[in-house]
Amino acid sequence: MQSESLELSLLSIFTFLSFFSFFIIQKISSKIFSGLLLDDDFEKPQAFHKNNIPRSGGLASIISFLIFIAFNNLLFSIIYIDYLILGMGLFLIGFFEDIKIKFSPKVRLTLMTLLILICVKFFSIQINSIDLIFLNKLLSINFIFIFFVVLCFLFIINGANLIDGFNGLLALQLIIINSTLLFINADNGFQDLSIFITAQVIILLVFLLFNFPSAKIFMGDGGAYLFGAFTALNVIETNNLNPGISSFFFCILLFYLFFEVFFSFFRKIKENKSPIKPDDKHLHMLSYKFLTLTKPGKDCNYLNALILNTIYSILVLPSILVKESGTLCKYWFFFLIIIYLLGYLRLNSFVKKKIDI
Repeated sequence: MQSESLELSLLSIFTFLSFFSFFIIQKISSKIFSGLLLDDDFEKPQAFHKNNIPRSGGLASIISFLIFIAFNNLLFSIIYIDYLILGMGLFLIGFFEDIKIKFSPKVRLTLMTLLILICVKFFSIQINSIDLIFLNKLLSINFIFIFFVVLCFLFIINGANLIDGFNGLLALQLIIINSTLLFINADNGFQDLSIFITAQVIILLVFLLFNFPSAKIFMGDGGAYLFGAFTALNVIETNNLNPGISSFFFCILLFYLFFEVFFSFFRKIKENKSPIKPDDKHLHMLSYKFLTLTKPGKDCNYLNALILNTIYSILVLPSILVKESGTLCKYWFFFLIIIYLLGYLRLNSFVKKKIDI
């Protein structure tokens, strides 16, 4: 009982400190690094804003995270060193881009891969069970297993960065995913991980106050990489702690982040484009164009985030009811692929016809 009271007090104080961190960072963003954090590039494919908005959400998030780590370690002597090292490293890689220190996409991808590889090896990050017999046999080979884990991280981290273009889109997506993981872990008595995921959800909710419906602050590459890494680790930990839940359920939960990257990679190759350079043909961009074409004069930025996350919730969250069934979760996952492809093709066809007219 005393432990629960301490945890509640910690989270209450942390919520206030997190809000204060975001408030201060948002106020001084224009002065940090002589205004380098201000996003004034309105010509890039993923730009859907018209004012100089600071990309300092990641900076406020990492400060909030470090505050939680310090208090949690002080009260409960728990320190999440794997989250700390991987999160800090990936945040810095993204933050260089936020302050306009440019790396080529290949260099950035290489740095991310090396950091993830080192952390996977050093912290012995494991995925204990996969609901595919042939894949489990392949993963018994060490270098294939390491390659698979690194690839999983890269998909989720880059997926988070990819959809971070509209007010609330990424934050709402991550809140839904991590709240589901929180429910599973709390329900099965994994208190430490539940508290840690709760802290992450608090940071995301506080960020949302400054980003939605109108944006005073952006997450930036640093924040997207940070929370992409945290979410990937949260899923791996939850999968390992709850062996009764199908691993395909977690694939369903991460479907949008994963498949957006996967599909875009092969789409760009088919279109003779570089698969690692941004363009304006992602699902969330097509849906935004659809909304602006059908609802002229409306602010479709935040509306796009609401609609996409509502559809995601309707399609994904009912699978919680069958999360222990590997067979049903596999069918559900492949059903989502079909829905995504049909939705993408319809949106792309509609937008193309309207623009060509």
